[in-house]
Amino acid sequence: MIKSIPLNKLVQSPRNVRRHSDPAADAELKASIAAHGLLQNLIVRPAAKGKFEVEAGERRRRAMLALADDKILARDHEVTCLVLEDSAEAAVETSLAENFHRLAMNPADEAQAFAALVTGGATVEDVARRFGLTVRFVEGRLRLATLAPVVFEALASSQITLDIAKAFGATSDQEIQARVFEQVSSAYYAPNPDSIRRMVLSGTVRGSDPRARLVGRDAYIAAGGRIERELFDDDDSESWVDVALLESLAAAKMEEQAKALAAEQGLAWVKPTLDPYASHDMVEGLVRLPAEPAPLTEAELAKLDELDASYDEHAAILEDEDSAEEAVAAAEAAIEAIERECQEIRARPPVIAAELKAEAGMILVLSRDGTPVLQPVFYGERQAEPAEADSGIEVVPADDGSDKRRTTLSKRLVDELAMQRRDVLALHVASDPGLALDVMVFTLADADTHDWRARAATTLRAPLPAGPIIGFEAKDAPASSALAELRSNLDESWRAGTDATSRFDLFRALSDDSRAAWLGYVVARSLEASLNMAGERQLPFQDHLGSLIGIDMAQWWRPTAANYFDRVSKQVILDALTDVGGLELSSRFASVKKGDLAMSAERVFAGTYITEIEVREKAMAWVPEVMRFTSAAPDAGYPEIGATESEPGVDGEIHTPRELAA
Repeated sequence: MIKSIPLNKLVQSPRNVRRHSDPAADAELKASIAAHGLLQNLIVRPAAKGKFEVEAGERRRRAMLALADDKILARDHEVTCLVLEDSAEAAVETSLAENFHRLAMNPADEAQAFAALVTGGATVEDVARRFGLTVRFVEGRLRLATLAPVVFEALASSQITLDIAKAFGATSDQEIQARVFEQVSSAYYAPNPDSIRRMVLSGTVRGSDPRARLVGRDAYIAAGGRIERELFDDDDSESWVDVALLESLAAAKMEEQAKALAAEQGLAWVKPTLDPYASHDMVEGLVRLPAEPAPLTEAELAKLDELDASYDEHAAILEDEDSAEEAVAAAEAAIEAIERECQEIRARPPVIAAELKAEAGMILVLSRDGTPVLQPVFYGERQAEPAEADSGIEVVPADDGSDKRRTTLSKRLVDELAMQRRDVLALHVASDPGLALDVMVFTLADADTHDWRARAATTLRAPLPAGPIIGFEAKDAPASSALAELRSNLDESWRAGTDATSRFDLFRALSDDSRAAWLGYVVARSLEASLNMAGERQLPFQDHLGSLIGIDMAQWWRPTAANYFDRVSKQVILDALTDVGGLELSSRFASVKKGDLAMSAERVFAGTYITEIEVREKAMAWVPEVMRFTSAAPDAGYPEIGATESEPGVDGEIHTPRELAA
């Protein structure tokens, strides 16, 4: 029967099948209940002392308790519930059915709903606040509502993915969207978001495009492709109209070339792409295999010696102040040619061990001149790792002191925690363009004084960080999902430029907010993974950034059985319980088995375990010391301001090609 029950009479059921939660989704639910009230009743069973156990709707109960803590709801707020009188087994089945058969809203439905609210007079900020969402998320959904009807309908019917729909939204021209959709619908291959984005941003393709050069004019025309040519156009400047057809032909040719190269090189596979680089999506789940450049032959070593001698001769002309201008110019040209030839000799293709080659693969990219090129990197499929990772690492917090507790964590867990903490810092840097600008400018300016022996805190001068675990993503972590959403909402219209100059001009024409968003993101994505611990994961500069921002790690990362407690020893869990509730709390669990202890600890640190208010508040604020951002101590061994150090020597000599290449 349906009954109204005071909120403080509702307790968590031990039979509720949901064991994990999503802090970001919980915040949205809390905001929704605050704005609209409880829209779906809870399912409960009578319990002892006049209480009722919540079999289905535990997230809603927690959200209302949080609102009661915020003084928005009364502790005895009346909650509409369906009271069950059946068995405990039936209650578990009810809980499973209520959670298992729940269907998330289609993004198209969300877009229409948000658009209707805005049309009714609500602002984007109002909608975001009422549903506990970010303004960027709401704006992204509103952009979906402006897609061409045929594209929007495809999204609504799950014919295309959300990423594909966003790619169509790279242009606001619905006619272009509809035309490209019609073209790709008849293509034999499944287009990816990058392909869609290229097509909608360029209504036609010039004859100089890498895809056009790959396919060839005759093959394109023979397949039914159309070319528009004005009076002064040549083969490079003419316009190829049927972009989808060109993509299809280019993809087929790259696929054919990839198969031929795999057979020729004796590789397990070769993956082709129409991009001039291997994207993150292409190498996700792969690991780089060890490979070394092929050794130099005797003839090549002799040639390098010959070039060294020639280099010295021309360098002597440059050093002689009495050398004629013509001789100096000739010597400079000769030295440039020598350096180029040395580089070509040393640019050896990588060689992989014979036992690895049969399982190895490579990426085939399309160069700017339309030539398929194998990237000189070997990849292998990432092997599934055992549940218990490698031997433990003794973790000591970075600001080490004699009174600091030592903890043993597996290396896999250390790496996962480092990457998740990196995402928290990255999200905050991405959200503060002023700080991001300072970080970028400082890093570039500091490059000539940076100690090459110290590990850099960002990759502004290097490729994006790939790990340390390839393919790992904490997709259920609030910071990671928020960072991904921030990326998807960046304005990419400037990519429509055909060359670097035009793309730069288009980028400068973006609004200040759009350019600031890009600034924050490109700096944030360069951050390496680190932890507040001694060893290879320690990056004091990142700790300083985190403490400067004032990041409250507990708001962005909560320890659960899956991401922490199942991965550490029983003693580490008991130590954590002692931290928040003293020996009185940890002694309650001293005899509990490890698996049950991990689940109980998750409840304690999620604030759902019934305990004293003071203990609950401490538990909700607790995170492992290695996850916190703390400033380095003043006496941590860094030189004081004003201290002088010897500068690296500069000999002023002109070095040989062999020395420069070493």
